Amino acid sequence: MVAYYKTPSTTHENETEVKILTAAQRLFARRGYGGTTTRDLAQAAGVAEGTLFRHFDSKKAILVKVATDGWIELLTELLTELSEMANYKAIGQVMHRRLGDLPHHADLMRVCFMEAQFHPELREQVQGEVITKMIDVTEAFFQTAMDRGVYRPMNPRVLARIFLGMFAIAGVSQDTLGEASASPKTLQDLAEGLADIFLNGVLLERELT
Repeated sequence: MVAYYKTPSTTHENETEVKILTAAQRLFARRGYGGTTTRDLAQAAGVAEGTLFRHFDSKKAILVKVATDGWIELLTELLTELSEMANYKAIGQVMHRRLGDLPHHADLMRVCFMEAQFHPELREQVQGEVITKMIDVTEAFFQTAMDRGVYRPMNPRVLARIFLGMFAIAGVSQDTLGEASASPKTLQDLAEGLADIFLNGVLLERELT
């Protein structure tokens, strides 16, 4: 479960919203969006159904909130660590920790990458909002790194898209490609390979003749 939904709130209204989002992430992952009613959500959150609609306009709005907030938090944690790293081995270690954490967020991953695929009417809104915000945050990180001279000048938004694509596919593959029980060595190799390819590419450098 994403840490955001476990953080104590200072007001009763915020606490109620946290309960709803926590229940929604769990139920959407277990039963699917279509198999979960607003009544189910209210019961799981321990609130009245009318209370649920005072916080969210619809079930779709809850799904969007779960996906957006959850992934933005995970991404922000990753980029906070990366912002302090400037060499290959350090970035590899960060990737290793983050990829190792992804199985603990299996519910969130199912909601974001699997559940939305079965509902075309939700796909554009959910993925559009999540991806846009993720790219915005990542672009800002790379722009700062370029300003500090850590990375060479290039289009930071393109770089953000490439980075997120590599990280997301590598992480999701553990669950969707049958690698959920990957050994620590396999996970370490994946993280270091991801960092190496992102930083150095795959072409062998040769002297010009």
